[in-house]
Amino acid sequence: MSAQTHATDFVPPSAPVLSVAPVVLPAPGRPVELQVRVSAPVTGTGLPLLLLSHGQGCSNHLSSLNGYAPLAGYWAAHGFVVIQPTHLSSRALALDPATPGAPLFWRSRAEDMKRVLDGLDVLQEAVPQLSGRLDPSRVAVAGHSMGGHTASLLLGARLTDPDDGTEVDLTEPRIKAGVLLAAPGRGGDALSASAAETMPFFLTTDFSRMTTPALVVAGDQDDSAHLTVSGPQWHADPYTLSPGPKSLLTLFGAEHGLGGVAGYDVAETTDEDPGRVAAVQRLTWAYLRSTLYPGDTAWRAAQDWLAAGPSPLGRVESAQAPHGRAVGRQGTRW
Repeated sequence: MSAQTHATDFVPPSAPVLSVAPVVLPAPGRPVELQVRVSAPVTGTGLPLLLLSHGQGCSNHLSSLNGYAPLAGYWAAHGFVVIQPTHLSSRALALDPATPGAPLFWRSRAEDMKRVLDGLDVLQEAVPQLSGRLDPSRVAVAGHSMGGHTASLLLGARLTDPDDGTEVDLTEPRIKAGVLLAAPGRGGDALSASAAETMPFFLTTDFSRMTTPALVVAGDQDDSAHLTVSGPQWHADPYTLSPGPKSLLTLFGAEHGLGGVAGYDVAETTDEDPGRVAAVQRLTWAYLRSTLYPGDTAWRAAQDWLAAGPSPLGRVESAQAPHGRAVGRQGTRW
């Protein structure tokens, strides 16, 4: 049996997906209305919620509710209600550069996700096919690149607001698990000079209180030299510098696009690899499933399958103790 065939042993069959956009949620005081895409399986009840935060990049619409189809579609086809906002940082909005918070709107991004959770009743009214089918007690967040920074804040990471010097705590207790994909790492001397100057909110990033369970996904060729002088290992910081429980998936040969998670056949993916994207889809789904449903064996089964693969695509390690001291299934290669 091939590894690809064996992969389906721990992943249920895909379901048809319903996708509705734009859905407008209440956002008083926001410069523009908050629009989201909602993707969900057409059948099923008690569905968990997964908030997906887009990254930045040079494309106009990948950084919006119209991006990340390889992830949103897969997760929805396998039982999640995936909600994708268009953050104020999206090139698709073309906001005035003088808008407060521009250009990356780091605080507003996290607030968007809180607004989504506050607006679930509105969302179900706008998409009646979802009425009564959601399980608001099972909520996860995922984000790629700058979206990973957004997700880390919601999971408990802190920073100091460079404008007023106050510590910012945007932890969202309704979120029970997270996936950080090619997320930014620590600040201080790990930042490039240009990043420290133009994105000073990165300078004080602190993962020491990011206690919500999370899977950190990093490519070992993702040097992100415009942001960091620390090389690819920088993207593992949310794992190594946070308390457990955490897991780290390191993908061999992967660059910032992780094979192409932001969209199908997009020009800005420098390491296009459908097999790598498929691995990200399956691993992240299995992690979230087992984390939101204690006792579910998908994550263990996924790691067993990966370890048994014919060629190593990466490794998984996990930490239950503070500050990334790996225990249990550490260093698994797949």
